Amino acid sequence: MGLLWRSYGLFAVLTLMGVLAQYEWQPKDAFDEIKVRFDKVNGDNCPILPPRDLTLPEDSVSHLPDIKDVNINPVFPNRTALLHLHNMALSRAFFWSYILQSRFIRPAINDTYDPGMMYYFLSTVADVSSNRHINASAIYFAPNSSFSSSYRGFFNKTFPRFAPRTYREDDFNDPIHLQKISTLNTFYVRDLGAFPPDSALHDYTIKNYHINEWYNLWLPDNVDKRHDTKTTYQVEIRYANNTNETFTFHGPPGADENPGPVKFTKPYFDCRRSNKWLVAAVTPIADIYPRHTQFRHIEYPTYTAVSVLEMDFERIDINQCPKGEGNKGPNIFADTARCKKETTECEPIDGWGFRRGGYQCRCKPGYRLPGVVRRPYLGEILERASDEQFYNGFDCMKIGWVQKVPIKWFRAPTYVREQYLNRYYEYKNFTTGPSSLHSHKLNINEVLKFILGVNARSCKNYHPQDLMLTGEFAYEAQKQFENEAKMAIRLANFISAFLQISDPSEVYSGKRVADKPLTEDQMMGETLALVLGNTRIWSATTLWDRRKFPNRTLFGPYAYKRELNTRKFNLEDLARYNKTGEEYIDKPFFRLLKQRWATNFDSLEKYYLKIRLRHNETGEYAQRYEHFPNFYHAATMDHGYWTTPEFDCKGYVKKWLITYAVPFFGWDSLKVKLEFKGVVAVSMNMLQLDINQCPDDYYEPNAFKNTHKCDEKSSYCVPILGRGYETGGYKCECLQGFEYPYEDLITYYDGQLVEAEFENIVNDKESRFETFKCRLAGAAALQVQFTIVVFVSLFGWILLRRNLQC
Repeated sequence: MGLLWRSYGLFAVLTLMGVLAQYEWQPKDAFDEIKVRFDKVNGDNCPILPPRDLTLPEDSVSHLPDIKDVNINPVFPNRTALLHLHNMALSRAFFWSYILQSRFIRPAINDTYDPGMMYYFLSTVADVSSNRHINASAIYFAPNSSFSSSYRGFFNKTFPRFAPRTYREDDFNDPIHLQKISTLNTFYVRDLGAFPPDSALHDYTIKNYHINEWYNLWLPDNVDKRHDTKTTYQVEIRYANNTNETFTFHGPPGADENPGPVKFTKPYFDCRRSNKWLVAAVTPIADIYPRHTQFRHIEYPTYTAVSVLEMDFERIDINQCPKGEGNKGPNIFADTARCKKETTECEPIDGWGFRRGGYQCRCKPGYRLPGVVRRPYLGEILERASDEQFYNGFDCMKIGWVQKVPIKWFRAPTYVREQYLNRYYEYKNFTTGPSSLHSHKLNINEVLKFILGVNARSCKNYHPQDLMLTGEFAYEAQKQFENEAKMAIRLANFISAFLQISDPSEVYSGKRVADKPLTEDQMMGETLALVLGNTRIWSATTLWDRRKFPNRTLFGPYAYKRELNTRKFNLEDLARYNKTGEEYIDKPFFRLLKQRWATNFDSLEKYYLKIRLRHNETGEYAQRYEHFPNFYHAATMDHGYWTTPEFDCKGYVKKWLITYAVPFFGWDSLKVKLEFKGVVAVSMNMLQLDINQCPDDYYEPNAFKNTHKCDEKSSYCVPILGRGYETGGYKCECLQGFEYPYEDLITYYDGQLVEAEFENIVNDKESRFETFKCRLAGAAALQVQFTIVVFVSLFGWILLRRNLQC
C-alpha cells in the first residue's frame, strides 16, 4: 500500500513539474518587462512611486499617425482609433484658435465675445461621449491667459489657471445606476485650475504634476525676437445678407511644417484622476496676447493653451513582428512574435490591444502550409502552445521544383479567349457611360471609367439622375468613413448638451453669470473645425430648423474646401438661399431626420455629468455645479443617416460625395420635453473608398461584389487596403492543398496585375493571365517517402513468394 501511495505522489510531482515547465521554452522579452511595469502601478500606490515608474518608454506605442503620411499611405485598421484621436485634438485646437480670435470680426465693445465656462466644460464632455475609444479630453491654459465671460465685471481679466477636463468614469457602483452595470456614459468634469493658492502640488503647470508631459510639449510659448511665427489660415465668409468677409487667424502648425501640429506623449499613469494608463495627443491653441490694449503693435500671436485628448493605452494594439520595409520602428515590442523564422514570417492583425498574440505566421516565399492546415498560424495559439507542440508544429513545408516567373508572353489562342469572354460575358457585350451602371452584370471597367470621368466640366453633359448612384457603389462607407461620422456626432452631442444643460436665464449667487446663448461665430467655428481637423472631410454643415437658433429664422453655416492640402477655406450661411425649393430645410436628409424624430426620443443615449467648477474668479477650490449630477440626451452613430453617393454639379464641392447627417436636440419652449433642433452633416469623397471585388453573401449591398479575376479552382480573393476606387484592390491566395509555384518575393497573385493581364486577353493582346493559377501542392516535388518504399517492397516480396510457391 505504501508503494502505491508513493507511486501516486511521484506521478503528482512529475505532473506538476510538467505543468509548471510547460512554457519554459518562451524566453522573457520586452513585452514581459513592460507588462511588469504596467501591472506594478495602481490607484493606491501611484502617489508614492517615483515619476520614472509612472511612464512607459516612448516606443511602447508604435506606428503613430503622421499627418504628412495620412493621404499618401493607407492607415492600418489597428491605428484608426489613434488617427481619430489625432484628428479630434487638431480639430479642437483649430476651433479654440478661431473663436478666441474671432472678436476681431465683431465691433470692439467693453465686453468679451469669449465662450463661458459651461461651453468649455460641455465641449470636453462631447469629445469623450462621442467616441468610446477616447478616455479623456482637456484644455490647459497657460497662467493668466484665459479670458472669460462667466463673471460680472471681469472684462479684460484673466483666470490665474484654467483647465477644464473630462474623463470617463466607471459607474458600476454609482447610486444613479441601479442596474450595477458599467454604462461608460458617466463623465467626471472638473476645472483643474481651481485649487488653493498655497497648494503648489495642484498646479498643472509644474513639471511633476501627474507626470505633466502634455503641458510641457508646447507651453510655455516663449517667443524669441520675432512675433510672426504662428501659422495663419484664411477663411472667406459669406453671411446671410450676402455680405462677404475674409478672416485670417493664427492656428497650430501646418501639416507641411516640422514639427507638425500634433504631438503624442509616451504612455503615462493618470494618477489620482482616472487611474489608467493613457496616451495623449496634444495640439497648441493660438491667440492674440495680451488683449484689449488698444495698442495692436504690442499684441502678438502666441500659444496660450493646449488641447489634450487621451485614450486608454491598454486598447492600443502592439506590433510583435520584426522590423522591416513597411514595418519600421521605433517599436519596443518588435521581434517578440513566436513565428518560426526559418519557414514563416509575421503579419500583425488588429483587435488584440495590449496583449500577446496579435499576429499570424504566414509561410515565407518558397514554402506552403501542410495539407491539413487551412489558414496561417494564429499568434494566440503559438503563445499558448507547450514546448512539444511548438517544436513539432507551426512549420511550413518547402516547395519542391520552384519555377521561374515567365518573362515571355503569348497571345491566348482564339478558343481560350472565347472561353473567358463567354464566362465573363459582361466584357463581350457591354454598354458605356451612365448606362453601364444599370447592366444586369456590371462591367467594372466601364463603370469606373464613367464614375472617374465625371468632373466639374463634364457633369453638365449628364442628366441629374445619372449623377446619383445607389448605395451599392458606396459599400463599407459606414466603416471606412466611421471616424469622419464620429466628428459630426461630436458636434451634435455638444449642441444637444449645451441646449439641455446650459440655461442663459439662470441666476447664480455671487458674481458668476450663466453662459450666453450660442452665437453665430461659435457655430461657424465649430463647423469650420470639422473641415480643418480632418482632411477626408470636404464639407461640413450645421443646419438649424426654422426658428430654433436664437434671433434667427434660419441659420445654416456651411464650411468647405476646394483643394486637398490647403490653408484657404470657405464658409457660407445657407440661410441666404431663401427661395422656395432652395432652402436647406428641403434637403432630403434634413426632412427625413426631422420626420423620424418628430415625437419619440426614447432610443436616444443618456449621458450623466458630474461637474465641479471653480468657487470664484481666482479658483481657490472646486465645488459642485448647482445641478449635480446632470444629464442630457443625444444621438449615436445608429441614429444618423448615410446618403447615397451624388455628384452635385451645382454645389460648392464638385465631387462624388457621401454625406452622413446626425440630429441634435434641445428642450421645447416650456422645457417639458425634447424636440428636434437641427442636423450636423459631413461629406466625404466617395473616390477615397476602397472597393471590394471579392465574393460575399448575397444580401451584402456591394455593386462590385465577385468581380475579381482569381482562378477560383485554386485560389481565393482577399481584399487589400489602400488601393482606392480602382480595380485590383485584392490578392489571390492559394487554396488549401495548392501552392504558389514561382520563385518570387510574394506568395500570391496581385489583383492589379491580374486585372491588367485579363484586359490584355479581352483586347486580344499578349498576356500571361493563364499563368496566374496555383499549383497542386506536392505534385511537382521530387521526394520519396521511406515508409511507402518499404511497404511497396514488402508487398511485392510477398506476392513474389506466393507466385513461386504456386
